Amino acid sequence: MPSTLTAARTVAVSDTAPIVLEARELKRHYAVKRGLFARPATVKALDGASFAVRAGRTLAVVGESGCGKSTLARVLARIETPSEGALFFDGKDVLHASPEEQRELRRTVQMVFQNPYGSLNPRQKVRTILEEPLKLNTDLQPEQRRERVLAMMAKVGLRPEQAERYPHMFSGGQRQRIAIARALMLNPRVVVADEPVSALDVSIQAQVLNLMMDLQEEFGLAYVFISHDLSVVRHIADEVMVMYLGRPVEHGDKDTIFTRPRHPYTRALLASMPRVGRHDGPASAPLTGELPSPMNPPPGCTFHRRCPMAQGRCAIEVPASRPVDGRLVACHFAEQVE
Repeated sequence: MPSTLTAARTVAVSDTAPIVLEARELKRHYAVKRGLFARPATVKALDGASFAVRAGRTLAVVGESGCGKSTLARVLARIETPSEGALFFDGKDVLHASPEEQRELRRTVQMVFQNPYGSLNPRQKVRTILEEPLKLNTDLQPEQRRERVLAMMAKVGLRPEQAERYPHMFSGGQRQRIAIARALMLNPRVVVADEPVSALDVSIQAQVLNLMMDLQEEFGLAYVFISHDLSVVRHIADEVMVMYLGRPVEHGDKDTIFTRPRHPYTRALLASMPRVGRHDGPASAPLTGELPSPMNPPPGCTFHRRCPMAQGRCAIEVPASRPVDGRLVACHFAEQVE
């Protein structure tokens, strides 16, 4: 990451901060047709994710492409409905709420998408893009909406005169600032950021990350930060949840995960992370083999065919997520991982 990135967090928000988002065994399965006469297959894109996020904290969700990160993001943002499980915002059951409560709860969580080039309407001016959430969800008058728009633009580093411009007139980093401003217009408690800097040049990634961290501190936001870039995660996260084939395999404090991983998959991911200077992570061989198909996952531990520690038990028995050395890990032999 660029040297202008704010120093990595060393002091976490107190664990007494309120839980604003809680997921319990969230699943999202899809039926997929395989032919005219074949039975539909089931794709288990998300297959049992449980976690909680506190106000002012960032939970980073990491893993290879196809592990279920983006599916989880869409479920949390209520773009998709989970097949099973429970989801709570501020202690309220989202999935069983009344339509009126559902509408109110949707304001609690907002999303920043990966591609700032595709997430903004090219036919609308910035002012209109930012006013739209206020028009749909509040009773504010036009002048009040305009004041809110200009105030939010200032917070994300945009000038007032830029409100009358179209998205194509901005750089990638500026477009993502607009997307962040739109997500914050309704004063959410939770922001789900799905690869928010991966489509940006490295030279401006740090600017957007620093902005997100400043806004989090100012508004007490909880972030669910989806990323495959572990160097970014190390700077912005408080906690890390590692996913493999739709399920969390390790979840704990950032420093615990990065310095003493207990799942072989986590170790392999960290081994593939570029490092400059001092090597303070685990020594492990990078991943080999392909990610199995979620339509036909391996029996037992879904990672066993790629795992250097796999034994006979791993091909039969699904490992439960259990506390080991200060984190949750789903591995039969987590205690033996050094």
